[in-house]
Amino acid sequence: MNFEHTQDRRMLADSLDRYIAEQYAFAERDRIASSEQGFSPAHWGQLAEIGAIGALFPEDVGGFGGTGFDVAVVFESLGRGLVVEPFLGALVVGRAIAHAGNDAQKEALAGIIDGSLVAALAHEEPDSHHEATRVAARAEREGDDWILSGAKAVVPLGDQAGLLLVSARTGGAVDEAQGISLFLVPADAAGLSRRGYGRIDGGRAAEVTLDAVRLPAGALLGGQGQGADILEHATGWGVLALCAEALGAMEVAKRDTLEYLRTRKQFGVPIGSFQALQHRMADLLLEVEQARSAVINAAAAIASERVAREKALSAAKYSIGRIGALVAEESIQLHGGIGMTWELPLPHYAKRLVMIDHQFGDEDHHLARYIALGRLAA
Repeated sequence: MNFEHTQDRRMLADSLDRYIAEQYAFAERDRIASSEQGFSPAHWGQLAEIGAIGALFPEDVGGFGGTGFDVAVVFESLGRGLVVEPFLGALVVGRAIAHAGNDAQKEALAGIIDGSLVAALAHEEPDSHHEATRVAARAEREGDDWILSGAKAVVPLGDQAGLLLVSARTGGAVDEAQGISLFLVPADAAGLSRRGYGRIDGGRAAEVTLDAVRLPAGALLGGQGQGADILEHATGWGVLALCAEALGAMEVAKRDTLEYLRTRKQFGVPIGSFQALQHRMADLLLEVEQARSAVINAAAAIASERVAREKALSAAKYSIGRIGALVAEESIQLHGGIGMTWELPLPHYAKRLVMIDHQFGDEDHHLARYIALGRLAA
């Protein structure tokens, strides 16, 4: 199998890397990440013009890419720049709509792709603990309308999004896959409230409360009770994106650590000449290459049948979680005390790597999931 990127992907990656280096340097990123909005609409629009959002979707819904490797290329570049703009929400919500939406619902994809509509997934709840099918929010039928009640936690840029994809239970017990339904909820819906706050790794998130939110019948995405399958499909793309983003962040942490070892001197020589530090750095380089292989495997398997696809995604997420924590720890330790300095980009990369592990399931969750999927395949 040929894993070399196409010329179009290489050109897109070059354009993204150049834009981030010239327009989205660390000082600019830090300013945006700590702002009240948590992202920059101006940069978001320019990134859309470059084609970074369109590359995440296939041509039949208005994009011009949409393969696993297209998504991986974009998010690896975003990871190198610690970009906080709402790409993950656009990908996951857009993929859910493209997969299960009707013609009217798919009209929202044009706004997502051109950057005029910010979308966010509101699925996790305060006590869900990474369990994708644990949903307590309820949706009750009232005539032709739906009435949604419940709470969602840690919704990335949930206070800035114009469209929320909300999971709610229309049947079954709290932890059952059957009975979960998905709804497209506009941000100005009556009864919807959002409390935003800054995230520890930059950007913003929100706690979302649904207090008898009334929605028309057309807000239901896919069939009633079929939300679990749609979520698995959409969040699978999100897992791939996060793994690729982490890989980009690892590459920068590795690069900066190597440069520090070459330039920092003790006893009149670079500390990189010390054998103990060379061994630690060599181990780190091997682990980063293993992470790259896991991302390539997941990108290649994203279009496969369910068990093979989900095994590859869980294997990648487990690897990224373990290796990301190792890269964060070793990079900071090899820098010494300066590695904890907030003005240095490195601790921001380390913090993002640790937080990626907790999105869409941590390494323990995905290790258990990989084992369970292996039993299904046996």
